Order: sequence, then structure tokens, then C-alpha cells
Amino acid sequence: MGALRPTLLPPSLPLLLLLMLGMGCWAREVLVPEGPLYRVAGTAVSISCNVTGYEGPAQQNFEWFLYRPEAPDTALGIVSTKDTQFSYAVFKSRVVAGEVQVQRLQGDAVVLKIARLQAQDAGIYECHTPSTDTRYLGSYSGKVELRVLPDVLQVSAAPPGPRGRQAPTSPPRMTVHEGQELALGCLARTSTQKHTHLAVSFGRSVPEAPVGRSTLQEVVGIRSDLAVEAGAPYAERLAAGELRLGKEGTDRYRMVVGGAQAGDAGTYHCTAAEWIQDPDGSWAQIAEKRAVLAHVDVQTLSSQLAVTVGPGERRIGPGEPLELLCNVSGALPPAGRHAAYSVGVVLEAVAWLAGGTVYRGETASLLCNISVRGGPPGLRLAASWWVERPEDGELSSVPAQLVGGVGQDGVAELGVRPGGGPVSVELVGPRSHRLRLHSLGPEDEGVYHCAPSAWVQHADYSWYQAGSARSGPVTVYPYMHALDTLFVPLLVGTGVALVTGATVLGTITCCFMKRLRKR
Repeated sequence: MGALRPTLLPPSLPLLLLLMLGMGCWAREVLVPEGPLYRVAGTAVSISCNVTGYEGPAQQNFEWFLYRPEAPDTALGIVSTKDTQFSYAVFKSRVVAGEVQVQRLQGDAVVLKIARLQAQDAGIYECHTPSTDTRYLGSYSGKVELRVLPDVLQVSAAPPGPRGRQAPTSPPRMTVHEGQELALGCLARTSTQKHTHLAVSFGRSVPEAPVGRSTLQEVVGIRSDLAVEAGAPYAERLAAGELRLGKEGTDRYRMVVGGAQAGDAGTYHCTAAEWIQDPDGSWAQIAEKRAVLAHVDVQTLSSQLAVTVGPGERRIGPGEPLELLCNVSGALPPAGRHAAYSVGVVLEAVAWLAGGTVYRGETASLLCNISVRGGPPGLRLAASWWVERPEDGELSSVPAQLVGGVGQDGVAELGVRPGGGPVSVELVGPRSHRLRLHSLGPEDEGVYHCAPSAWVQHADYSWYQAGSARSGPVTVYPYMHALDTLFVPLLVGTGVALVTGATVLGTITCCFMKRLRKR
């Protein structure tokens, strides 16, 4: 076989391959946000910059320049991570004051921050990275355009006056009664020429406290995506419908807090934030303003009412009547959805066993008549039946046991019957209840009583108990029938006769066998 001959490459190909490999492995690239960016004068802006594909140390340096529209070819040095004397005169004082600064996020990433934008800050921003590479490959700077919009956001508690005047320096003071609705309105508008969204929120701070993000507690707000959300302490009230926020017209927002509580007192503010969507799809806040709506005081019910009772200490003898008086005075606010006034309702109950005597196997019917004094219209009655079981001739120390009852809504509730048999409870008249124990047995013996209660419905459809009572005791003792009474002695007598006869017969037989053995 002949010798292998080496393959010869064209002289220029190795160099081309090396250049291509070099370009693929080491190609510096500086990345800044996609523009243009729109921000509002007087607000802050942050522009990020990072470098990739570089050689050299992990910590890279950055230099920021501005090209203004009136001089697009003139680079104005803003700030540098390496040279503290880098800034041009137009930025020097703002850099020294910290209003303009570059902040390093990591070795190859920084962010340029301008605290309060000015109209002359508009232009092309360039982020430049001095080369640390052995070859000059890739890009060493990135540019993004920033456009500064005028501040046209307006927020007020009343229709704005000339030239977008803010809310008056002395906001009104409001007083709402506990349980009443608290309603506040806010006007928020913007005339920005670009497509923006407004987020409006209502917040509360402690009276006379300085207002800031740390002291202002958000109540409820409409986000830039039109979602309504509440602050953590108000989330449950929003879900229950007690807290509402709506938009009326193009620029009016209205918050309603139902059932004001003592903790709702404070100074209320309206905050409007303007958001714009950047070219990369993210949303950025470009403006925010706040206006004081009102100082709100919540007058509690307890602070408006005075309660006195009588007649004080008094001695009464057995069987004498006792009369207690309760006097409520004060300026009563009107009842609302979360406030109602009710009177201490007086009930009396009389219970008895129908027929007076009941036998085993029969049905025992217990009746309870209820009398009512006082109470508002729409009062409803409920009644329940309870039993106490005797032990060794005395009532047990175990609490009374529920047998059954009928609630204020007419729904029957069955407990546990001592004898375990069927139970029925029913309303036989407007103020008369009946309990029936079917197939009465000896285990049903006990002392029964009726316990009526009066119920009143609030405006929010919840119920509260306005009074209760307890009837006297009703003893249920299942008697035996007369025939059963005669049959028992007969059985006893027959049993005794049989036992006696067996005993006599056994004795005679035993004696006879003994004599037989002797013989």
C-alpha cells in the first residue's frame, strides 16, 4: 500500500476559521432597554445596562453619555463607575447632590438613576464599556432614547379649579355614626398624549400623623389593569360587599365603607398613579399624586347612649313582685344596615302534660303556651324541650338533655330521647308548642320543661336573641295499666306455688329413698 498523503488546506482558511471561532466565543455586547422610554418631568427614572461576552476582569466599568436633540452629535458625560471627575458641568452639581448616580448591580451590570427628571434630560442615552478584550470584537456601547413628558396628572377631592389646582389645604372634617356608611369621592385625570392607565387608591392614616408610604394604610384601589383590590385589613370587608369602589364617569371615583367602625377614623387620602407600557411589554409608573379627602371621626354608639337601671337595692319577700327598670337616653342616630335598636323582650311559659296521666306504650303529649310582652314587629318565637333524669329518687347532676324543638324559622330540631323511641315536635298555635313521646317506656321517666326564646332580625338579615324564659317542671311517669297490675301478683303467686310444690315433692322423695336404703 502507498504512503498516506496529508491533506493541504488553502492558506487563508485556518485564519478564517480562527476568526470565526474568535467571533463566536468573544463578542462583547452591551444591552440597554428597548426604546423609546416615556417618563414624566419631576419623577424618577432608572435605565439599566449590562455587558456580556467580554474578556478580562469580572468587574467591568461603565460610562454614561447624553445626546440632546438640539445637539445630536455632542456627547455629554453624565457619570462613570471609574472616574469621579467624569461628569460634565451640566450634570456635575446633580451628581454631587446624589440626584444623578450610577449604581452597580453586579460586576457586569449597572443602573443609571435620575431622581427628578427635567425637560432638558430628554435625548439619547449611551452606556459605554471601556475595552478589556485582547481583540476589538462586538459592540462596546448601547443607546436608548428617553422622552420627558409634562406633568399633567391631576388629583383632588373636589372639581379642580383653574390650571389644575389641587384640593384645598384645609380638608373638611366629617363625622359618621358607628354602623353608618362612609362615602368619599376623588377626581383623577390626565391629559398625557400617550396611551397610559390610571391606578387610583384610597388610603387612611392616623389623624395628625405625617403622610408617607409607611404611615398610609391602603383601604381599596383600582389597579392599572382595572382589578379592584383591598389592603390586608379590609380584604374580608371587600369580599363581603361592605367595601365598594367604583368609577363614575371618566374621572370620578367613589369609595363606600359600609358599617363604619371605630377603627375607620382617620385622615383619608386619594392617590393616583399613571402607568405606561414600555416597548419590552413591561409597565412602568411614570407619575403619582396624592390629595387629602377628609378627616373622618366615627362616633360610637356607646358614646351617644346613657343607660340607667332601677330601683337599685331593694328587699322583697317571698311571693312579692319584682320590677326592674332600664332607661336608655341620648341622641340616637337613625338605624341603618349595620345598626339596630331592640327592647329587653319579656317571655313567660307554662307547660303541662295533656291528660295528667300517661301509661306505658301510649303517647305522652306535652304542651307549652308562651306569652310575650314588648318587642318590635316581626318578632319570632322558638321553643325547645329538655329533660332531667332522676337517679335514686333525685335529679341527676348531669345537665338537662335536649329532646327536641322548633326554631324561629319553623325548622324542627330533634335531640335524644331517653327511651330512644320516636319524637315529634310541632307548632300547634301562634304561641303554642307540643312535644309528643310515642310508645312511652319506663326509660322516659323524668322531669321535662319548655324553654322559649324570642328572635329579632337585623336589617342585614342576621338574627339576634331578644329574650328567653323557662317553664316550670313537668313530671312524666309511665304508669302500668290495671290489668298489668293484676297480672303481676298472679304471676308471682303461681311462681311461689310452683316453688313450694317442688320443694315439698323433693322432701318426700328424699325421705322415701332414705327409708328404702335402710330396708
